Amino acid sequence: MSKQLNTDNLVRSSDQLKLLRKSGHISALALKKVIQAVKPGLSLMELDRIAEEEIIRLGAKPAFKTVPNYYWTTCLTLNDEVVHGIPRNTKLQEGDIVSIDLGAIYHGWYSDVAWSIQAGQKAQFNPVKEQFLKVGEKALKSAISQAVDGNRVGDISAAMQAEIEKAGYSVVKSLTGHGVGKSYHEEPEIPGFGNKNMGMLLKSGMSLAIEAIYAAGEGEVFEKEDGWTIATEDESLSGLFEMTVIIAKNQAEVITDWRQV
Repeated sequence: MSKQLNTDNLVRSSDQLKLLRKSGHISALALKKVIQAVKPGLSLMELDRIAEEEIIRLGAKPAFKTVPNYYWTTCLTLNDEVVHGIPRNTKLQEGDIVSIDLGAIYHGWYSDVAWSIQAGQKAQFNPVKEQFLKVGEKALKSAISQAVDGNRVGDISAAMQAEIEKAGYSVVKSLTGHGVGKSYHEEPEIPGFGNKNMGMLLKSGMSLAIEAIYAAGEGEVFEKEDGWTIATEDESLSGLFEMTVIIAKNQAEVITDWRQV
């Protein structure tokens, strides 16, 4: 029989939430800085440096560097790559989909955020890719709307799955969102698929990293030879949208929204 999770341990105090909000604000500012820098010809390694400098400048530490044997501030993935991409000297090309994933630690509190965008000028954007990205953003928004006191993890998952599959895309089922706060990955896991009214009960003061991880194709993935990068088996496009949120009574508090900082 599986061990019953004590959800009370996942509820943060008001003082802890203040630190968590600050951590989230720093992650949001760092992501915004990287997004603003994205352009064809810039290397992924340069984007990683921008993120690291911003997080440190704001008085925090890069969360991803606490992962054993991971030495970078960000995970950066291109096109068919899904998550955990190592920053490298590859330069962005016009129309590339680049997913930027990063986190900060502020006074011991972790936050996590990710976003996918197209590289290049708006007038030259591929409308098919743009629609693909809009679906991921919408799926994340729908999932966050279910992250309220009294709902369950399955309500978040089901909302995300509905938006992605309605558009004809696939959830990457082998990867999930997660709790976040005192450490980078905490309970509960938050799959991108599931059933309403199932899973752990959500309580005000919990903090979650909700992730829409999806693909234009079948959603099956494999690990590349670098030992980190996960990519789609059918080489279809992938998207990643993630926010750290605090559960509340009527509406989740999003603490990493780079568009609001």
